[in-house]
Amino acid sequence: MTELFRRNFIPLVVATGLFMENLDATVLATSLPAIAKDLNSNPIHLKLAVTTYLLALAVFIPASGWMADRFGAKNVFRAAMVVFSVGSIACGLSSDLGSLVVARVVQGIGGAMMAPVGRLIVLRTIPKTDMINAIAWLTVPALVGPVLGPPLGGFLTTYFSWRWIFWINIPVALVGIVLVTRLIPDTRESTPSTFDMRGFFLIGPGLSLFLTGVTLMGLGLLDRDLVVLITLSGAVLLGLYVWHAFRVPQPIIDLRLLAIPTYRAGVVGGFLFRTGLGAGPFLLPLLFQTGFGMTAFQSGLMTFATGIGAMFMKTQAAAIIRRYGFKRVLLANAVISSLFAALPSLFVSSTPALLIVGLFLVGGLSRSLQFTSVNTLAYADVPPERLSRATSFAAALQELSGSVGVTIAAMGLQGMQYLRGGSAIDAAHFPPVFILIGLVSLSSILFFSRLSRGAGASLLPTEAMKAAEPAKEAARLREGHMT
Repeated sequence: MTELFRRNFIPLVVATGLFMENLDATVLATSLPAIAKDLNSNPIHLKLAVTTYLLALAVFIPASGWMADRFGAKNVFRAAMVVFSVGSIACGLSSDLGSLVVARVVQGIGGAMMAPVGRLIVLRTIPKTDMINAIAWLTVPALVGPVLGPPLGGFLTTYFSWRWIFWINIPVALVGIVLVTRLIPDTRESTPSTFDMRGFFLIGPGLSLFLTGVTLMGLGLLDRDLVVLITLSGAVLLGLYVWHAFRVPQPIIDLRLLAIPTYRAGVVGGFLFRTGLGAGPFLLPLLFQTGFGMTAFQSGLMTFATGIGAMFMKTQAAAIIRRYGFKRVLLANAVISSLFAALPSLFVSSTPALLIVGLFLVGGLSRSLQFTSVNTLAYADVPPERLSRATSFAAALQELSGSVGVTIAAMGLQGMQYLRGGSAIDAAHFPPVFILIGLVSLSSILFFSRLSRGAGASLLPTEAMKAAEPAKEAARLREGHMT
C-alpha cells in the first residue's frame, strides 16, 4: 500500500470514529422517553444519561493530548474506540437507570479521547497543503450525526428496540479498529512533557461543574440558587486554572496558544459560531413537534437535507478557500450561515415542507464550509510540538459551545413564555429565539475581521508547491523503502 493511498484514507478512518460518537449522542435524545418507560424511570431523570456523558468528556478531554504524546496517537485512538464500544454494549444491556448512567460514563471516557486525538492524527500525518480536504472530511460527522440521528433513533426505537441505538455502534467500531491498525502510522512525541496534575484537577472539575450549570439553566430541573452555585463553582475553578496555566511551562491546556492570531480566530471565533448553530438541533425538533404538531420521525426527516448539503460541500470547500482565501470566506460565509440559522423564525405551520428541506440543504452547504474553514485555519501556525495541546484546547471549547448554545436557546424560550404568559410552548415563542442565535453566530465576525489578508497562507499551495509535490512524494516513498 503506497504512502499516498494511506495518507488519503487517514481522514476517512478517523471520521469513522467521530461519526459513531456524533451519531450516538443524537439518537439517544430521540429515544429517551422509550428508555424511561422500559426502565420504569422518570423521563426527566433519564437526562442523567446525557449529562454524565458530557461530564466525562469535560473531565478527560484535557488529558487527551498528553496521553497521545505519551502512548502514541494511534494507540490512544484505537483504545478510545474499544472503550466506547464496551460502553455501548453496557448501555444496550442496561437494566436500570444506575447501570445506564455508569455505562454512559464509560462511553464518555472513550469519546473524550476520540475527537481530539483523531484530529491530532490528521494534523501530524497530512501535509499542510492537503489539510483543507482532510479537515473537510472530519467536519462531516459533526454535521451529519445530528441530522441523521433523530430519524434513525426514532425508527429503531419505534420498530425495533431502543437498545439497538447502542448496538449499531459495534460493527462501526470493529471496522474502524481494523482500519486504524492497518492504515494509521504511530506518531508520538519523543520527549513527552510531564503530566500537569494540578491543572487536570482544576480544569476537569471546573469544566464539569460549569457545563452542568449552564446545561441546567432555564430547564427548571433544580433549584435556581443551586444551579447558580454549581455554575459559579465551575467558573471559580476555571479562573484558578487560568491563573495556574500562565505560571507553569507546560499546562494541560495551553492558553498561550491564543497569542497565535489564526488559532485565536479559529477556536474563539469558531466557539461563537458553534454556540449559535449548536442551538439548532435543540430548537428545531421543539418547533416542528411542539409548535407544528409533527411526529418525532417527521421532524427528523425535515432536517435531513442539512447533512446532504454538508456532504456535497466537502468536495468543494478546498477549491473555494484556495480561490478566495480564509479571511474572505470566513467573513462572508459567517453572514450567510447566520442568516440561515435565523431563517426558521419565518417558518409557519403552512410553510411547504419542500421549501423547508431546500433551505436546510443550502444551509448545510454554508455551515459545512464554515466548519471546514475554522477547523483548518486554527492549526495553520501551531508548531508541531504544541499540536497535542492545541487539539485538546479546541475540543474543550467545542464541547462548551454546544452547552452554551442550548442554554441560550432554553433561556430565550423561557423568556418568551414569561413575556407572553402561559406555561405551554407554542410556535409564536420561537421566532425571537432563532433571531437571537443567528446574532450569536454572526458575532464571530469580530474575530475573523482581525485576520490578516494572508492568514492561513501555509495551507494554500502555490503553483511552485504543486509542481514540487510529485518529487516530494517520490522522496517519501524512497525513504519508506530504505527504512
